[in-house]
Amino acid sequence: MATYTLPELPYDYAALEPVINPQIVELHHDKHHAAYVKGANDTLEQLEEAREKGAWGSINGLQKNLAFHLSGHILHSIYWHNMTGDGGGEPLAADGVGDLADAITESFGSFAGFKAQLTKAAATTQGSGWGVLAYEPVSGRLIVEQVYDHQGNVGQGSTPVLVFDAWEHAFYLQYKNQKVDFIDAMWAVVNWQDVARRYAAAKERADVLLLAP
Repeated sequence: MATYTLPELPYDYAALEPVINPQIVELHHDKHHAAYVKGANDTLEQLEEAREKGAWGSINGLQKNLAFHLSGHILHSIYWHNMTGDGGGEPLAADGVGDLADAITESFGSFAGFKAQLTKAAATTQGSGWGVLAYEPVSGRLIVEQVYDHQGNVGQGSTPVLVFDAWEHAFYLQYKNQKVDFIDAMWAVVNWQDVARRYAAAKERADVLLLAP
């Protein structure tokens, strides 16, 4: 049985219009995300075969492939739930996400400052990548990270709570080469309820990263 499986979308292909058109959602989920799931499973099988044979000549490539495909699967699994057709705006206490709103202000000075930083981080990834809002357990604060491909400038142990996909397959059919326009539009579909749930869960797991005995 496969270790990883492609999750179903929490909405239909047209749910994110006009920000993301149905064709992109279908291709992105059914083809690209599915390929990362298959890649992770295939690489695990290849690593099992290497262990059985004691054949470690390709270990560096296999480990890199596992990280690439597994990160792609995890980030996309968060991505789909981070969006909703009736999202956007900013997190507010009146909407039941006051803890998240307070954490953003404490960590970035203001929502506007956070929005500007995540927008720039996502839009200026060199080549393919992601902009990520993550909970960093050592400081207990939120940070913005840049992910190149599916790896990169990531603090060890930090938990992604909001991810912006800046790979061309996420936007090119609709936005052409205007990645900045796509990132700007993404703010209109952010599901703050989902982000707040992920933030609360990450805080509860704050002791998962043990820096000393």
